[in-house]
Amino acid sequence: MLWLQNQTVHVQMSVLRKESFTDAELVGSLMERNANDTAIRFLYEEHFELLSRYVINNSGSEQDAEDIFQEVIIAFINLVKAGKFRGESTIKTFLFSLNKNIWLNELKRRGRAMAREEKYEKLNVQSSLTADQLMEIQQTKTDLLKVMDELGENCKKILLLFYYENRSMKEIVDFLPYENEQVVRNKKSKCLKKLEQLVTGNKNLYVQLKNYLNG
Repeated sequence: MLWLQNQTVHVQMSVLRKESFTDAELVGSLMERNANDTAIRFLYEEHFELLSRYVINNSGSEQDAEDIFQEVIIAFINLVKAGKFRGESTIKTFLFSLNKNIWLNELKRRGRAMAREEKYEKLNVQSSLTADQLMEIQQTKTDLLKVMDELGENCKKILLLFYYENRSMKEIVDFLPYENEQVVRNKKSKCLKKLEQLVTGNKNLYVQLKNYLNG
């Protein structure tokens, strides 16, 4: 997914013996420069079944469960390393909540994507669009993403996370280097205004932008 850093978690599904960690020991191990493989394996052994079952029981597949679990573990490790996990709840409770939020947001994102596709399919039927016209619509989408490159990396990430991935302000704070939700909210507003200014002179791009913002 777009908003994660290029980091890979390797989980061994079979082990010779099972290690045990308290929450404090686990956090300490993950705080190390290179997260301890044994600690990561422990996270899998202790929490994968519970977290994956939630995804599968809520319209997800086994592959979805594995993908979401990996995203949860990467996000958790990043939060620990950034000092944002304060131990106000147990790791089990925290991971379950994180797993739930990430999966529900993924379902929302898929729902929005499906709604857009249905919208364009209806438009195609009603207007009898030609292949050339359909390609023009696709090109407009591509051009809009290219314009977003001019905003700078942080602006682009905020807008993609919020509008394309349907992430909450709280989640964006976790993924990007901002102090709190209000800072992100203010930054998003400025980025959006800048994007609108960039596409104002291009009618097709401006209409496409409004379509995305309106879901």
